[in-house]
Amino acid sequence: MKYLVGAILMASFFISCKNQNSKIVSKVYVDSLINHYTLPQQAKDNEADLEFWKSRIDPKQSRQVNESKYASTLIARFHLFGDIQDVKQAEAIYKNINKTYNSSLASPFVALTSSAMLQHHFSQADTLLEKAKKIGVDNFTLYTLSFDVNFELGRYIKSSLYLNSLKSDKDYSYYFRRSKYDHFNGTIDSAISGMMQAAKLAKASPYLKGIALSNAADLNIHAGKLQKAGEIYKECLRLNSADFHSILGLGWLTLVHDKNDTLAERLFKFVLTKNKLPDPLFKLYQMAQERGDKSLEKRYANEFVAKSTDTVYGQMYNKYVIEIYTGILNNPSKAEDLAKNELNNRATPQTYAWYAYTLFENNKKDEAYKVFQQHVSGQPLEGLELYYMGKMMKGLGKGYNAGEFFKAAEKNKYDLSPDQEKDLQKSLEE
Repeated sequence: MKYLVGAILMASFFISCKNQNSKIVSKVYVDSLINHYTLPQQAKDNEADLEFWKSRIDPKQSRQVNESKYASTLIARFHLFGDIQDVKQAEAIYKNINKTYNSSLASPFVALTSSAMLQHHFSQADTLLEKAKKIGVDNFTLYTLSFDVNFELGRYIKSSLYLNSLKSDKDYSYYFRRSKYDHFNGTIDSAISGMMQAAKLAKASPYLKGIALSNAADLNIHAGKLQKAGEIYKECLRLNSADFHSILGLGWLTLVHDKNDTLAERLFKFVLTKNKLPDPLFKLYQMAQERGDKSLEKRYANEFVAKSTDTVYGQMYNKYVIEIYTGILNNPSKAEDLAKNELNNRATPQTYAWYAYTLFENNKKDEAYKVFQQHVSGQPLEGLELYYMGKMMKGLGKGYNAGEFFKAAEKNKYDLSPDQEKDLQKSLEE
């Protein structure tokens, strides 16, 4: 009997190894994905809705419902194809409604709060939400948006209170937000479970289901469960062929797991032709980094920075621009300025970690360590911030602390750019 058990264990071991080493994204899959791409039904429905609500708008007479519906449909199109001008146009409509009704309606302030959040204007979102609250909002809106705003501003105790008020075993919004909170607290398996439960509760909405599933796939990457992440991204694309976030996710898995930079490049470039956000440029910068092509890496880094720092994007990409300025473009002073500005927008352990690291990169070591001690030490951090703090501690001659941060960062190593991951492994071996 013991020999049978041993054989079963050995077989399980080899199956596990095979699953870990097998390719996640095949050339055949990528060929099919790109060659058979068609506009999804969601996009067609959105276009029809845009035409319908636009036709109902009378320039001579403002009707709040028609304008609001048209604006929300513009936001929906932004989520599909990433044209930030759709968001700007929607904002202009909501502001015009506010002007027409002398800021007496809560709904435009609620919509503008969500729009500000989308662009990472978190302090502005807080102000807008307070205006909506004074006019009066329903409890669901109160709890969901109050959680979102407080969570992003680093008011975690307050956000947890709103989350508890929202608690329901049958509510998509609750499980979606609980997953975010669990992820922040470092309970990644619970975060994945919560996001998958949200997906189950979104039966009537393929759009909401797709958002939850793509987030669940991202969380699986954080947890190092790359095969599972790939399966979920593919499920997202069966729901919506224009889920470009999931295509980028598959490209990332192709790059860091399958080690096929050519296939990853195809996926990233495909998204670049279909979606107007800067995200695929950042992925192409990482692809060039993995390939070891410094010239191409610098080219894509410059293209990403040029596009993402356009004022239309607000502060959406500060995290990634800081990485590039402290890396290939070697401009730590600009990185420090960005990190400092980000603190004015949201002061969280993560953003303080960015600031501490940029101070360190500018040789302001004492100031950097002071920021760390006051605002970062003992706080939950993600892979990138853990890596930054490890680098900083190493540079400050605090070897033990550096080692602890590097060990923690290794658990989220797939959150790091290729060169960062290589440097992490080298640091762990020293």
